[in-house]
Amino acid sequence: MKKEIRVAIVAVGNCASSLVQGVSYYSKNSTILGLMHNDIGGYLVSDIKFVAAFDVDMKKVGKDLSEAIFSEPNCTKNICDVDNLNVIVQKGVVLDGVADHMKDYFIVDECQKSVDITEELKKSRADILICYLPVGSHDAARFYAEAAINAGVGFVNAIPEFICSDEVWISRFREKGLPCAGDDIKSQVGATIVHRVLTKLVEDRGHTIDNTYQLNIGGNTDFLNMKDEKRIVSKRISKTNAVLSILNSKDIGIRIGPSDFVPHLKDNKVCYINIKGKQFGGIPFELDAKLSVEDSPNSAGVMVDVIRCMKIALDRGVSGNLEEISAYAFKSPYKQYRDEEARRLLEIFIKK
Repeated sequence: MKKEIRVAIVAVGNCASSLVQGVSYYSKNSTILGLMHNDIGGYLVSDIKFVAAFDVDMKKVGKDLSEAIFSEPNCTKNICDVDNLNVIVQKGVVLDGVADHMKDYFIVDECQKSVDITEELKKSRADILICYLPVGSHDAARFYAEAAINAGVGFVNAIPEFICSDEVWISRFREKGLPCAGDDIKSQVGATIVHRVLTKLVEDRGHTIDNTYQLNIGGNTDFLNMKDEKRIVSKRISKTNAVLSILNSKDIGIRIGPSDFVPHLKDNKVCYINIKGKQFGGIPFELDAKLSVEDSPNSAGVMVDVIRCMKIALDRGVSGNLEEISAYAFKSPYKQYRDEEARRLLEIFIKK
């Protein structure tokens, strides 16, 4: 018989909020509006069950997950009300998960001891742990990856820390018989996927690209966190490689990454893409595009597919990096494919 998918979450921010709300929404409504896949290996979105959550912000720790997802500074738009989940948000580890300039936003009780993450994952009988830590959480992300391995839990890395694309970490998950997927989740229709499609279209149609840039602004804590340039080194690498990797010519001027924090935008993300190059006869051309989306639901729409692919991998005994869903759903997978090829391979994986 089909089983529920037991999910644990690290960091109860806007992305976690949209994911939890979205699962509640699709559990209460028969619509498939907004889903890339209604059924994956016999699993529906409604089969996802949240069983554990960890955070360090005292505005969330100690609350039921159904309440914590609506606590400040979360600011994503509400999808629906969420019934009590009987999952209390527990104190996680801090390490480098909170930037110095974010300490007025995240209230951390330094005297409160963090729980034993590995033991709590075991007690919850979680299948999968999702890492939603802030960008720049190098040490904290690896701590939770280690905890997942020790607890015998699959690991999904939604942030730009190179774990599930790293051969050493992949080998460690494979040795434990566990799947992992990542790194740095794409949105359904977000800046990275649009930029990839546009640049590849230009190249496929015989134009050459001289230079391109992508600027992003938003008003959620993700953008505020990324005001510290030291925390976004891996983010720039991840987003830049996501575009360059599918182009034949890598020798172009390129600049991609977060640009500014605009508080009144809240969870709305505005992206500006510019591409300049040469067309027939060496004549210059220029393309400008603007994308405005609610950031966190755009991510959650992809995560519900990742979760279900992780579960069917667990059911089938597949371990290590899940190449197909990682290539389709993340900016920095172990192996990059053009999006249409990644989609084709994913469909094959699902139907096995």
